[in-house]
Amino acid sequence: MQIKILTIGGTIDKVYYDALSDYHIGEPAATELLAQAGVSCQYSIESLLRKDSLEMDAHDRALIRDHIEADTCRHIVITHGTDTMVDTARALQALNDRTIVLTGAMQPARFRDSDAAFNLGGAVALAQTLPAGVYIFMNGRVFNPEHTIKNRAAGQFQVST
Repeated sequence: MQIKILTIGGTIDKVYYDALSDYHIGEPAATELLAQAGVSCQYSIESLLRKDSLEMDAHDRALIRDHIEADTCRHIVITHGTDTMVDTARALQALNDRTIVLTGAMQPARFRDSDAAFNLGGAVALAQTLPAGVYIFMNGRVFNPEHTIKNRAAGQFQVST
């Protein structure tokens, strides 16, 4: 089974530029994270965008949807910024003939205390085992995008009421 990992940007890929006291989207962290973990399933990584999710718009979401529709892979993980991950997941729900799992990180993958490796590993496992549909994997939980919010104050995703 082949897994396609699409990187969109977001905190997971951010790099801290010390001289500027600023962050920028860097190379996809998924490459190094999966290599360090010794992942043995077949996968490919493709950098589609390098954006902070707050800068994403409907055009970007359409680009992601169109790209997935044109791809033959049926198991997809998307690394994405957490602020608008739910919006993107909802925009992809019509693609119900494949398993799509969106994930990200609250801290850049390059930080020692980042949740990036855990989240990416969970998303890769879920892409292999969940039935077709669109899911979010954050905070050790699988979420349905239609009933999910990011609680910024708590720093976690939650089921919406």
